Amino acid sequence: MNDLQDLYQQVIIDHNHNPRNFKEIEQASHVAKGHNPLCGDKIDIYIIIKDNLITDVGFTGSGCAISKASSSLMTEALIGKSIDEADHLFEKVHDMLTKGKADIEGIGKLAVLSGVHKFPARVKCAILPWRTLKNALENKDQIAVTE
Repeated sequence: MNDLQDLYQQVIIDHNHNPRNFKEIEQASHVAKGHNPLCGDKIDIYIIIKDNLITDVGFTGSGCAISKASSSLMTEALIGKSIDEADHLFEKVHDMLTKGKADIEGIGKLAVLSGVHKFPARVKCAILPWRTLKNALENKDQIAVTE
């Protein structure tokens, strides 16, 4: 099991140092801001939705390795998904992070975040981009704050 944990850590470190889709999308159809006041993480999510499909997604901001990696992994997973698929993915990842549910089928690389639930202080970091995504999809202008 340590080899798998090592692999997961390597993926998180890679996504922190080389985040995918780290960009502002000026023509985004959906935008939301997220903030974790406990640690200072701030994430902005930008989404382009055409014909009910997420055609592009990006994020900007600053934060710890977990929030940045979670944002990067999330953006990769969302491109090409419908709104319903994105909502379903949110629920699976939310349950995995907050409840430790191991239903990781169909979530691909996002499974590397499964161990975060063991560290309650880090759960808020990993879930921040997902809550911000939810606000963006619902066109909420308010800042998503992790609880």
